[in-house]
Amino acid sequence: MDTTTLGSDLIPAVDNVNTFADTLVINTTQGVFNDSFRIGRSENHLLGKISNDPIFGQTQANIFFQPKPAFYPFYFGNAKDSIIAIDSVVLSLSYKGSWGDSNTVQQLTVRAITEDFFADSVYKKPQTISYAPQLGDMLGTASIDIRQLKNSIKINHGKDSVTNQIRIKLSENFKNLIATRDSNANSMNNAFRTDSAFRKFNKGFAVIGTNGNAVMYINLLESKTRLEVYLRKKTITTGIIDSVYNSFTMLPASSNIAYITPSASSNFVSRNYPSYISNPVPGSSAIYLQSGPGTFANLKIPELTGFQNAIVHRAQISIEQMPEDFVSDSIFSVPSFMYLDIVDTTTAAPKWKPLYFDLNPRTTYDPDFKSGFPYFPSSGEIDYSYFGGYARKKTNALGEKVWYYDLNVTRYVQQIITKKTPNYELRLFPGFTTLYPQYGTTLNPASIIPLNNLLGFGRIKVKSGTYPDPEKKVKMRMIIIYSKL
Repeated sequence: MDTTTLGSDLIPAVDNVNTFADTLVINTTQGVFNDSFRIGRSENHLLGKISNDPIFGQTQANIFFQPKPAFYPFYFGNAKDSIIAIDSVVLSLSYKGSWGDSNTVQQLTVRAITEDFFADSVYKKPQTISYAPQLGDMLGTASIDIRQLKNSIKINHGKDSVTNQIRIKLSENFKNLIATRDSNANSMNNAFRTDSAFRKFNKGFAVIGTNGNAVMYINLLESKTRLEVYLRKKTITTGIIDSVYNSFTMLPASSNIAYITPSASSNFVSRNYPSYISNPVPGSSAIYLQSGPGTFANLKIPELTGFQNAIVHRAQISIEQMPEDFVSDSIFSVPSFMYLDIVDTTTAAPKWKPLYFDLNPRTTYDPDFKSGFPYFPSSGEIDYSYFGGYARKKTNALGEKVWYYDLNVTRYVQQIITKKTPNYELRLFPGFTTLYPQYGTTLNPASIIPLNNLLGFGRIKVKSGTYPDPEKKVKMRMIIIYSKL
């Protein structure tokens, strides 16, 4: 009898008289997503570079965004104050966490965005993670020790303090450029007069990870993400010279000011995989799974076709880690959740669709979208307490300490056995989001479905269905507990 700490994972007792157990072979193939999803401006964006994951290769993550004044015509300090000098300009980012090796220093570079399309992209659909605008001059660099970001930093000449903020001082040239575009300096070349004038002057900033071994999560809409301008001014009423700072933030899409367009943003994320992932050898003993933008595995279970009529008490797909590099495995943690869907090849154009029944048994949904029920659980949530698919750790049959995932597909398998429905090919992946476009229309596109993993968080090398395991105790496999009819 195989039990776990959760009742939903209880494997029924097998006596080989009334209740039987079979372990079915899963044929697995490696796949790499050609991801084209979009990151909304309110979601945490990914920034940095993983230069050396010895198993999964490299990751590049850049952020493009456009902090703007909150009103026009904009002025520094108070209206009609005299600007004595601009002392410095700092680009700041609200830090929310990291994934990878936080002990390595992260090198960042800031460059100017020169592409008009990006500055006006608020009028268009959000760009996919493969989009990168044209860039111009380098405006600044910084070396970031992720471990120190929680420490308090004094700003505004010691008047304020911040934590969890990445700060990049921009160049003297950019500082001087801002000074020459202020209305007090040059009323004929005032970049702060209108929103359109500002967008021509500054189309936005690119923050690029150039070296390191981690990625960081950045929230663009929080107030700690801003362009800070530190200056000295003379107050018109008193003549007193004072040091102050003004900041430009990301204006959200919900801005009620009609003459100001929301700030543009996008997130570029790419992977550079070793050839054994990007061009795998058929029949490999390993499968590589990484959260989006990432990879997947196709699963075929031929023995389900024609399986004898039975009552299925439990059917689960079991997946175990292939431990290889203790150091890198401890640095690059595993995905929190695995997701499973199916490919429908019974139609003229094969398409992916959600798994029947087992994603959430507490609600009725119809992946064929023919019965009037939604094609995905109406709550939009997977019941992981029933479905499983979440990461846990154990000592396996080989004495290895491994992470593992058990996915409950009992009701889906029962339908195949009882109703002789197609034995579909399955797709396994640690998803960030997924999309089933066949359920949408041009006017009402299908919804993007969140899948619980963070963007770019988690990777794991697992034993495939062809892992050398004659007793089928640790390879990827289906365990089915049933009673004969």
